[in-house]
Amino acid sequence: MNFHLILRTARWGTIYFAILFGVGFALGLIRVPLLEPRLGVRAAQLIEAPLMFLAIVLAGRWIGRQLTGGYSSGAKLAVGILAAGLILGADVAVGVGLRSMTLVEVFSSRDPVSGFVYYMLIGLSAIAPWLMSLGRATSD
Repeated sequence: MNFHLILRTARWGTIYFAILFGVGFALGLIRVPLLEPRLGVRAAQLIEAPLMFLAIVLAGRWIGRQLTGGYSSGAKLAVGILAAGLILGADVAVGVGLRSMTLVEVFSSRDPVSGFVYYMLIGLSAIAPWLMSLGRATSD
């Protein structure tokens, strides 16, 4: 991978992260004050999950389409993995920096059900740009 491709990959990974983080932040502004007090954390997060799934699929599809020329499958995966890593990094920054949690608490304090769904969505975000671009090389 040449240096120019690394920079472009990092740029697209950061853009993808920003899209997903922005959607998650906006949904959190609804979930935390409105849904969690009425329904509980688990139910509120599970209600939010399909919306994040849709955001990941749409953003992954858009990013995948942007990565047609000169991007290998590995580079597309790198974009998604970078974005997923930045999401996890943001979780750590908020947990440790704003909520005074330990690193272990950041990852272990999630509800077992909605936390599992959350981490599955992180995994999907890591592969979505690659997955959503499969078969695109011949159709675009």
